Amino acid sequence: METLILGWYVLVETQSVFMLTVFASLLYVGTLLAPMFGVMGDRVGQGNVLCAMRALYATLATILMVLAFMDALTPAVVLAITAVMGLVRPSDIGVRAALVGETAPGALLMGAMSIQRTTLDSARVAGALTGAGLVATLGIGPAYVAVASFYAISALLTWKAGSAGVARFPQTAGTGGSETTRPSPWGDLKEGLAYVWNTPHLFAMMCLGFLCNLTAFPLYNSLLPVVAKEVYHTDQTGLGYMVAGAAGGALLGSIILSRIGHAIRPGRLMIVFCLVWYSMLLAFAHTQHPAAGIPALMLAGAAQSLSMVSMAAALLRTSDPQFHGRIMGIRMLVIYGNLPGILGAGPLIASFGYPATATLYCVIGLAFTVLIAVRWRAQLWRLDALANKK
Repeated sequence: METLILGWYVLVETQSVFMLTVFASLLYVGTLLAPMFGVMGDRVGQGNVLCAMRALYATLATILMVLAFMDALTPAVVLAITAVMGLVRPSDIGVRAALVGETAPGALLMGAMSIQRTTLDSARVAGALTGAGLVATLGIGPAYVAVASFYAISALLTWKAGSAGVARFPQTAGTGGSETTRPSPWGDLKEGLAYVWNTPHLFAMMCLGFLCNLTAFPLYNSLLPVVAKEVYHTDQTGLGYMVAGAAGGALLGSIILSRIGHAIRPGRLMIVFCLVWYSMLLAFAHTQHPAAGIPALMLAGAAQSLSMVSMAAALLRTSDPQFHGRIMGIRMLVIYGNLPGILGAGPLIASFGYPATATLYCVIGLAFTVLIAVRWRAQLWRLDALANKK
């Protein structure tokens, strides 16, 4: 709800695609901090970190709600609050996935990740439809009453979820085993980065994740208001239908994966559906009416869910449990690809239009997905590869 409401507000108030790309980019400024959220999760428990993050969301949403009721809301204020939220929000998905990995047995992890993903996708469907309707009917202030309320409820529901941090600190020499040495957070982070760098299948999946965030997610998420306003000539309600279509497709993909996840090869599924995702985004880029565009977005959403959930499950299932928080933190770090992807799209759309820009992004994505599959064929494609472990 919030991303749709604020993205449309910035685009309409500023009449600038560039300012929309700035808003979307600010949502990802915290990707550089994501590994440290993983470190904190490993130390104090993923649930505790997630609860604190959601309390911050509720606080910022309440500030926006009050400013909207006071008629003091401006694009500059929205961008400032978005920047603060963007320091934390990119880590949310990673911490949530690590929490699932912390609580679900390995044999059930794919199904658990898929079910967790259905909650996200179903919320996106409901949020896109109700958020657009609330703003159109009541205005941004009353809509933000709902946003702030849901954030507060989510913080309460996350209270004491999961367990405390993993007991993994070595004993101090010369103390008779009575004390422990607690490594520094930076030491923890360095250890996690080295683990990913020296594990080929983990590194390959991180490269694929960066590519998708650079070239696919900007088209799938952040730039949809441009298509709604400039290509389809519709309002925020039409944008809500587009977002709901993409999320509905992702929900369907998650449900399918929750039923067959135990029988699939995650590495292969991830590669194949990344290619399908780019193909559907390419088809979407050349539609001129929502009647054709929304079905393409639904198929893109299904492919995105099948590929990204498989990646997350494979990262957790094939790695040491003591590194789960840091691995998902590093996975969120590659979301930084969104920033150059979104900011680069702004001037390209202004010069060449959305279809040409989206075509360029999709062609680059398809080419490099194939290159990654070939380069790490032994780690991602072969049936006996660790990433394809059922």
